[in-house]
Amino acid sequence: MKLYMSVDMEGITGLPDYTFVDSQLHNYERARRIMTEEANHIIETAFKYGCDYFLVNDSHSKMNNLLVDELFDEAELITGGVKPHSMVEGLDESYQGAIFLGYHARAGQPGVMSHSMTFGVRNFYVNDVAVGELGLNAYVAGHYEVPVILVGGDDGAANEAEQLIPNIVTAAVKQSITRQAVKTLTPKKSGELLREKTIEAIENLDQIKPLIPPKQPTFRIEFNNYGQAEWAALMPGTEIEPNSCVVKFEAKDILEAYRAMLVMTELAMQSTFN
Repeated sequence: MKLYMSVDMEGITGLPDYTFVDSQLHNYERARRIMTEEANHIIETAFKYGCDYFLVNDSHSKMNNLLVDELFDEAELITGGVKPHSMVEGLDESYQGAIFLGYHARAGQPGVMSHSMTFGVRNFYVNDVAVGELGLNAYVAGHYEVPVILVGGDDGAANEAEQLIPNIVTAAVKQSITRQAVKTLTPKKSGELLREKTIEAIENLDQIKPLIPPKQPTFRIEFNNYGQAEWAALMPGTEIEPNSCVVKFEAKDILEAYRAMLVMTELAMQSTFN
C-alpha cells in the first residue's frame, strides 16, 4: 500500500498564531519540531498497518519546514519550492490514499489562522463550490482517483473535510477560540489521537471515495481588493467578472486550474494599497 501525505503548519498541535508559522519569528523552531513529530506519528503507524511506501510533501510557506534528519527513516520527503503542484506535488494515481496533516479552515471561516493559500484570497470556487486549500487539494487527489482518507488539524479543518468527503476520518488536535487562540491537546495526547485515527483511516479506506472534480471546471478566485484582481487577470485566459474582485479562468481540468491558481495568487501579491 502506497500512501501520500501533504503537511501544512497552521493546523499542527499547539500552534495558535503566526509567530509559530513564520520562519523569521521566535516560535518557529519549536513549531517545526512539533510538526515533524506529528508527521512521524502517522508515518510510523501506517508502516505498522500495511503501508510499504510513504511519500511526504512539505506544504507550508517555503515548503522546507520538516526536519528531514528527524523524519521517520522509511519515508521519503519532497521539500522546498517552487513546485508545479505545490501542496500536492508528487501525488499521482499510484497511491491508495492521501492524508492531509496540519490543515486549517478556508478563508473567511472560523478556525485558527484560517486562509486560502495567501491572505489576498477571499474565496476559491470550483464551478460554484467554495473551497479552500483542503478542498482544492482533495479535488486534485480525486483527479487521480485517490481518496483523502485522513485530515488532521484544527476543528475548522475537520468540519470542512467532513462536509466535503463522506466517511473521511478526521483528527481535531485543537479547537479554535478565535482566529489566533486555541484550546489544544498536548503533543503527547495529539500523537495518541493521530495514531488511533491513522489506524481507523487505513481500516476504513475502502469506505472513503475520492472527491472527483468536474471535467472542465470554471475556476474563480475572489480577491480582497480590485488591485489584486487586476494583477491576477494579467494571466492569459483570465477575465475579471464585472463589478467584482473575482477573476475567472476556464480550465481544461483541475490540474490546469490548480496551476492557474498558483500563478494568479503570486501575481496578486504584487498589489499594494499605496
